[in-house]
Amino acid sequence: MTVWLAFLRAVNVGKRQMKMAELKVLCEELGYTKVKTLLASGNVRFECAHDPKAELEAAIEKRWGFFAEAVMRSGDEIEAMIASKPFGVYPDEGPFHRYIMMFETPLRKGIVLTGVKDDYDVVRVDEKDLYLVGWRQPDGRHSGGLDKFDRQLDKGSITTTRNWNTITKLHDLVTAPG
Repeated sequence: MTVWLAFLRAVNVGKRQMKMAELKVLCEELGYTKVKTLLASGNVRFECAHDPKAELEAAIEKRWGFFAEAVMRSGDEIEAMIASKPFGVYPDEGPFHRYIMMFETPLRKGIVLTGVKDDYDVVRVDEKDLYLVGWRQPDGRHSGGLDKFDRQLDKGSITTTRNWNTITKLHDLVTAPG
C-alpha cells in the first residue's frame, strides 16, 4: 500500500464547503485505509494501492457538487521534502512564514521566479514544488501579495499553497504508526 496525501484546492472558501469528518468518511467509502485529515483546508492522508487522484476528485464532485482539484504527493515525496531541509538557512523563528506551493505537473524547464520584493522570497524551485518565505508586513500580516507572485506562473497551472508547518504536521501523520 502506498501512503498518499491529497491537498485539495480551494475548499472551505465561499460556497465550496466540506467538513473534514465527511471527507474522511468519503475516503473510507472509496476503500482507502488509515485515513486522517488535518485542518479544514482539505489535507487528507490515506493509504491505497493505486493512484487515487481522478477517483477522489470525481467522488468529491459527486458528493459536494463542486470540482476540487487534488494535488497529490506520496508519503515518500513528503519524506523527501522534509529531508531536503529547504528552509535550512532560515532560523526556526523570525518575521516570516515558510510556504510550499505544490504543482500538479512539473514546472516549465528554465522558469525564472523572482519572488515579490519585500513580500516573498523564492527559496528553492524543484520539479513540482516551489518553496517561499513570506515576510511580515508593516501591518503585521503575512502573505499579502501572493497574487502578484502568481502572475509569474504559467497560465493554467494547477497549484495549491500550504504553510510549511502543515507539511511537517502531515509528515508526522505519514511516519506515525497505524
